[in-house]
Parts: sequence; C-alpha cells; structure tokens
Amino acid sequence: MPVAILRRHDAAPVNTAPPESKAAPQGAAAAAPAVFPESARADASRFRHQRLKLLAVLLVCASPVILSYLFYYVLPPSGRTNYGTLILPQRPVPELRLADAEGKPYRFATHLGQWVVLQVDAGACEKACADKLYALRQQRTMTGKERERIDRVWLVTDAVKPAAELMREYEGTVVLRADTAELAALMPLEPGKRIEDYLWVVDPLGFLMMRFPADGEPSKIRKDISRLLKASRVG
Repeated sequence: MPVAILRRHDAAPVNTAPPESKAAPQGAAAAAPAVFPESARADASRFRHQRLKLLAVLLVCASPVILSYLFYYVLPPSGRTNYGTLILPQRPVPELRLADAEGKPYRFATHLGQWVVLQVDAGACEKACADKLYALRQQRTMTGKERERIDRVWLVTDAVKPAAELMREYEGTVVLRADTAELAALMPLEPGKRIEDYLWVVDPLGFLMMRFPADGEPSKIRKDISRLLKASRVG
C-alpha cells in the first residue's frame, strides 16, 4: 500500500499541466513583435519628418539676419572695418523679466520683428544717460525712411522713476525696468567696463547681437546700423 501511494505522488507533477498550456504564452509573446514595433517605427518616422520640417521653417526665417551678420560683420569686404563689436554667441533678450513704468510685467517679445537699440541706466539719468537718450534718438532719425524699423528702449536698473520732462523730450523711447543680475548675465563686457558704457543692438529675432561705445562716433554707429538694415530683410 505505501508503495502505491508513493508512485501516485511521484507521477502527479508530470501530468498537472497540459502541454498546450505552456505553448500559449510563448505564441502570444512571439506574435507581439509582429505588430507593435512596426507601429512604433511609423510613429518615429512621422516625428522625425515633423521635426525636420520645423527646423527648415526656422532656418528660412532666421537666414536673412544670419546672412547679414556673416557678410557685414564676420566676412566684411576687403578694406572695410566695422565700428561695433559683434556679440557671439547671441543671447535671447525676450527671456528677461521686465516691467513697464507702472510696474506691470512687460514682454520684450512685443519688439520682435524690429531692430532695437537700447541703453541701460539708473532712473535718475545723469548727463551721460541723457547723452545716450539723445544718441538713440539721433541714430534713429539719421536712418531716414528706415527709422520705422528701429525701436528705442531704455532699461532702468533701479526704482527711481525718470523725470516727466525727460520723457517728454525723448518721447517714443520705451522705458522698462530690468533686473541688474539678469542684465549682467546677458551682456558681455570688456575688462573695466560697465553695462552703462555701451549702446546695445537687438535683432528682429530678439537676440542681443552688437554693442557700441556709448560715447562713440555717431557717424560710425550710424553706418553700422545702416548696413544691418540694408542687409536684413527681417525687421
């Protein structure tokens, strides 16, 4: 009797699972690669196609400005020098946190599509600051019929509100408040210089791309700005 029990006990594990029960999962697993990878490849192909199309559109939009930099400031004709200093790499100005005269948030993206010449100064605006406001106005005026392509911006670095009389004299200048730490990270300087020592140029795509000495020769600044306007079909 004990022998019979042991035999049944030993044989039981052999017959507990039918052969087909093990084959079913293997068949299901084998069928999956035939369906899902094909769909994934199609999705990946569509994504690459859309990304390439987007890059092509961006390149077409940016190419006029890029070419203007290349031919007029990187590879100038023989015998010609440029007065302004090209800023490389270019830095995106619309990322700055700005506020208008009333303290409301202001988006620099408002000026996209325009060339922007800007200065940075305290709100009290001493003589050097007033001289730059005058230079901004004159540079824009001297471009003649192209002046509508240029915006003037004054970035104020403190809480002092510029005098109303000053704003009336330089009407058309956009006054914005900016954070000095953000400006310091955005604007490259020569040793011993301050942000206030320059006039800065922002291209129509919103990139800081050039600087001039604030007390520089107006005629040379005007020539550089005129070349940019002539070379670019954007802005």
